Amino acid sequence: MRPGPPPRLPHARASRTPAPAARPRLPQPRASRMPVASIGPTGPAVGANRLRAAGGARRLGRMSAQPAPDAPHTYDTTARRIDADLVRRLVAEQFHRWAELPVRPVEVGGWDNRTFHLGEDMTVRLPSGEGYASQVAKEQRWLPWLSARLPLEIPTPLAHGRPGAGYPYPWSVYGWIDGRTARPERIDDPTRFASDLAAFLRALRAVDPTDGPAAGPHSAWRGGPLSTYDPETRAAIGAHRDRLPVDVVTDIWQAALDATWSGPPVWFHGDVADGNLLVRDGRLAAVIDFGCCGVGDPACDTVIAWTLLRGAARATFRDALDVDAATWARGRGWALWKALITLDAPAPATAAWARQVLDELLAEHAVSR
Repeated sequence: MRPGPPPRLPHARASRTPAPAARPRLPQPRASRMPVASIGPTGPAVGANRLRAAGGARRLGRMSAQPAPDAPHTYDTTARRIDADLVRRLVAEQFHRWAELPVRPVEVGGWDNRTFHLGEDMTVRLPSGEGYASQVAKEQRWLPWLSARLPLEIPTPLAHGRPGAGYPYPWSVYGWIDGRTARPERIDDPTRFASDLAAFLRALRAVDPTDGPAAGPHSAWRGGPLSTYDPETRAAIGAHRDRLPVDVVTDIWQAALDATWSGPPVWFHGDVADGNLLVRDGRLAAVIDFGCCGVGDPACDTVIAWTLLRGAARATFRDALDVDAATWARGRGWALWKALITLDAPAPATAAWARQVLDELLAEHAVSR
């Protein structure tokens, strides 16, 4: 079955009078129940694309055999000009019915987008740089299609904003999703959580991929060849030679590269991280931040096995997800890449998270030999 036409969401009308330029100040990011981009923990490498929860922390093109690693890991001065005043002006100019609603930053935001509450039931999300702007149209097009086919709640786009008020990119209004990000202490039964997450990812893989966006820069090459990040990963291994069992880490990476994807393209989320999984009453309730989603290799979606799940929960996730050994090996590679490039992060919590992920990968490798 082929996807139907794009949903008719409200589009902003162009403003007739030029708006004043946004003031150059950047609020501290806060949390939202809107989607963001990491593969990491709630904080290490967040990008603010998520429908997040209070108390919680969040990227596609033709697949190429040798893609340039030009993923949207960009940051420009636009982010410094995004604040609540700018959001108020954009909403007032383009969506008059919401002009009187209060605007405030979410409690914990991210990197790729800046997210703000709009009233009590909506959020506004604005790309922080040009590299993330293409994700807006992708999510507007595909999230309604995916939502009807998935067993858990995902973000619902309500309106599609246009550049204006000195802000140069498209932006979105989303519905708010209640929940808290998936920290271990908030999960009542880790094994059930793992099973529910695996069921969601199986359902996502089963959605018709026809015309879906293939992995590319907009997905940070998630869903594409892991070899995209081979130079960066090997450089990181060399840089941490004094802190790592280099031969073992290199073996894990090489095994991931050797386990190439040969299956048909399927839908992937691209950033299954704790900050993009929302919990209510101790159970997994929603999956947010589809900015990295697309059609390709689903191995990137297994990273959560090492970043959040432990012991029996990890085993349950692997069994319930029903992936082959090669996909699991590539997933290890994705987790290894992310941990290596954040091992020297300036934030102590991020560096500690990276070390923990590396320890999990090394321990599993030792057992599997």
